[in-house]
Amino acid sequence: MAYDVIVVGSGPGGYVAAIRASQLGLKTAIIEKESLGGICLNWGCIPTKALLKSAQVFNDIQHAQAYGIEASGTPNFEAIVKRSRGVADKMSKGVQFLMKKNKIDVIMGFGTLKAKGQVEVKGADGKTTLVEGKHIILATGGRSRELPALKQDGKKIIGYREAMVLPQQPKSIIVVGSGAIGVEFGYFYNSLGTKVTIVEFLPRIVPVEDEDISKELEKNLKKQGITVMTSSEVTSVDTSGNGVKAKVKTATGEAILEADVLLSAVGVAANIEGIGLETLGVKTDKGKIVVDKYYKTNVEGVYAIGDCVPGQALAHVASKEGIICVENIAFGEKKYNHQPEALDYGNVPGCTYCYPEIASVGFTEKQAKDAGYEIKVGKFPLSASGKASAAGHTEGFVKVIFDAKYGEWLGTHMIGYNVTEIIAETVVGRKLETTYHEVLNSIHPHPTISESVKDAIEVAYGEAIHL
Repeated sequence: MAYDVIVVGSGPGGYVAAIRASQLGLKTAIIEKESLGGICLNWGCIPTKALLKSAQVFNDIQHAQAYGIEASGTPNFEAIVKRSRGVADKMSKGVQFLMKKNKIDVIMGFGTLKAKGQVEVKGADGKTTLVEGKHIILATGGRSRELPALKQDGKKIIGYREAMVLPQQPKSIIVVGSGAIGVEFGYFYNSLGTKVTIVEFLPRIVPVEDEDISKELEKNLKKQGITVMTSSEVTSVDTSGNGVKAKVKTATGEAILEADVLLSAVGVAANIEGIGLETLGVKTDKGKIVVDKYYKTNVEGVYAIGDCVPGQALAHVASKEGIICVENIAFGEKKYNHQPEALDYGNVPGCTYCYPEIASVGFTEKQAKDAGYEIKVGKFPLSASGKASAAGHTEGFVKVIFDAKYGEWLGTHMIGYNVTEIIAETVVGRKLETTYHEVLNSIHPHPTISESVKDAIEVAYGEAIHL
């Protein structure tokens, strides 16, 4: 079979690119080695949120008396994992439906670039098929990154994938790395009663976030009973006993941590090995495929999107990259009437689903100052929010950063109840180049958590009503 577009990988970058290609009249095939939906739907974003929801429900039951309700319950770890897998399976089946609806051919197997316009697909039975296409988009995603001192064995030293389907709940766990994956799993296991220790190499947890967010989250995690060790490095792990013994180098000396299991959550590595990049001479740098703003590689007809290229390793980034890539291909094929706009990586929202949740976009306070801006900063505590008080979740705050000279919205950083649902206001506002003036003159509904964004802006400009 010959296609206009072949997509290798069916994660949120790949399957979205395939659908958009089909919509634009390009004959499309997608190649997947495991399950449609990729890591995000099967082993990442979606099933982890299902696990976290179970933890939140259990947490609410434990605090039911605060809401005037008498209730009790015990977490069933196996049932929680089973529910999470069910949610993932349902989402994967949804992608299967979308492939049929959009008349996209699905070819199961491992895809490798063989020659210009050719991908060899090796099926589970070992048989190979040669698929031809004018445009080949690599959307091969990423995997849990391994450190030399933390070689994963899948049993005692695990990655995020194993952490989602452990056969039984561990009594104790060491989490190495405090990015989104680390703090989400730390929160999940701690909520169910596992003793959790988070070890972070850098001086503060969630290090990509604004410093105020890091401080607030650390305070809340410690309050929940999680041990947090910053400026600390796991130098070796002994797995010879029943559990693990981790040697940790700290700012003040050395510590030995013991636990049932250790979760390595130190980032994501791109899946670029064994896919034929060398055969065609596709350029890579620092473990990523080199692309231009339309995701073209140095080889004509070969493109790459998502976690295997530079940029934030986020599902929503991969999806948008896939759409931009395909629309540019369609523009060149005269099937789309304009060249798409390049992605602004400075306006990408990030969300972390521990408790309290974190959502942010744009400059941190330090980044804004380092960039030379004179800034106005407003911070509104959710303890002053009527909706947060009614919900019984008053932890956290909303912080906004504006350019003092022109009123440009430079960034927003939130930590608290349901804040991942309201970060899009800042993303859209920044895209529209809005100023504080327009936001303050847009009525926000009361009582909502979202009105805390307006309240924070009022603080920044000395017009606070609710503080």
